Amino acid sequence: METETLKRRNEFEWEIPKSGVMRVPVVLFGSRELIAAMDDKVREQLINVASLPGIVDAAYAMPDAHWGYGFPIGGVAAFDAEEGGVVSAGGVGFDISCGVRTLHTGLKLADLQGDVRRQLADVLYACIPVGVGSTGTLHLSEKAMDAMLCGGACWAVDAGYGRSADLARIEDKGCVDGADSAAVSAQAKKRQRDEMGTLGSGNHYLEVQAVSQLSDSAAALAYGLALDDVVVSIHCGSRGLGHQIGTDYLREMVLAAPSMGIVLPDRELACAPLYSALGRRYLGAMRAAINCALANRQILTHLAREAFAKLFPGTTLPLLYDVSHNTCKEEMHTINGRVRQLFVHRKGATRAFGPRHAELPAEYAEVGQPVLIGGSMGTASWILAGTASASGERAFGSACHGAGRAMSRHEATRRWHGRAVVDELAARGILVRSPSWRGIAEEAPPAYKDVGEVVDAADHAGLAGKVARLQPLVCIKG
Repeated sequence: METETLKRRNEFEWEIPKSGVMRVPVVLFGSRELIAAMDDKVREQLINVASLPGIVDAAYAMPDAHWGYGFPIGGVAAFDAEEGGVVSAGGVGFDISCGVRTLHTGLKLADLQGDVRRQLADVLYACIPVGVGSTGTLHLSEKAMDAMLCGGACWAVDAGYGRSADLARIEDKGCVDGADSAAVSAQAKKRQRDEMGTLGSGNHYLEVQAVSQLSDSAAALAYGLALDDVVVSIHCGSRGLGHQIGTDYLREMVLAAPSMGIVLPDRELACAPLYSALGRRYLGAMRAAINCALANRQILTHLAREAFAKLFPGTTLPLLYDVSHNTCKEEMHTINGRVRQLFVHRKGATRAFGPRHAELPAEYAEVGQPVLIGGSMGTASWILAGTASASGERAFGSACHGAGRAMSRHEATRRWHGRAVVDELAARGILVRSPSWRGIAEEAPPAYKDVGEVVDAADHAGLAGKVARLQPLVCIKG
């Protein structure tokens, strides 16, 4: 993207002023280098988002933004239902509520040296279902499916997967209100019936990591992190159910748009008024998918705990936090001094609420929400803390969700072979287990932007503050 065509607000904030059919400006966060590396399609998509009915304040792009379906990945926008605002299935995405949760292990880096690390990799790979079409041991009846879609992680805990103490450290306390299982198609439910407790494929993973750097001692203390601590991060979402919901409602929204008086700048931005019957049904289905993702990560947490206990009896893996991206959340935000109820779309962006926000667990209230930033197999991940400036939270309390792709999966497989990637990472002490050589090639570390640059930009832009760098040790990959 040509930075010369943008208005520079400061070193890490850029603007495309409102013009033409745009209802609000576009704001991009990132260094000059990160903005210049974004493809022009990101600019086009953001301008289209800024033209949607009822949009508030600005259409935002996080430092990891890249081209996506409808919204760019890393896109954030909020809509006011009272002003004709819409909900966009393309603004949420297909992997609804894909997110990251991080667990403490009570172990230190010294505990995972030599053959122990290999044994742990093998045990985790044997215990965690992973890959395209992967299925778990759980088969949900129709009644259980509806209960899971309405109950989320709370349902999973009640079913014996995890502990009630986990729920306080999950976004929405493990269950989002307003889920409507009746708004989820039979096909979506069928796809999910045997997929609970599975990682899936693509960029999803379970990774064992070590804290290699601390940047904020107060937040690290509140989060229970110290140098050389071993943690586990799980990155996955709502699997086939979320994808089918996206497919179903995008098709319906495209067909219904003319009758609702909506002129779509791009078919991929298919949307419906928030107060319409279609908009309400989509919200109900999307919230059911959020609960599905929360339940899925809760079951995977249970499986990870069982795996660790085989090698390290007595380990309990308490939850640090769980936060989602690819959602539309109903939240209260202050815009120009007025508190408004908004529907915030975060597509490839994560919630990042600042200190003393009412949604935070008490132990994190003074330092802000943990913001979990996933890397790729051979690169670092990060834990940040949500921030709040004197003028309020940036981009509706949002931050980046990862490094962001630097090239397509097709290009990655052309450049690298999975076996070579695994061998190179093993030489660096990072053990990868995966059923797919192609999947590993698609996710080769150089296929992504430098996560350190992305995190630095988020920190400097005031989206979230750096707390801890996590170095990968073992990666179970789809």
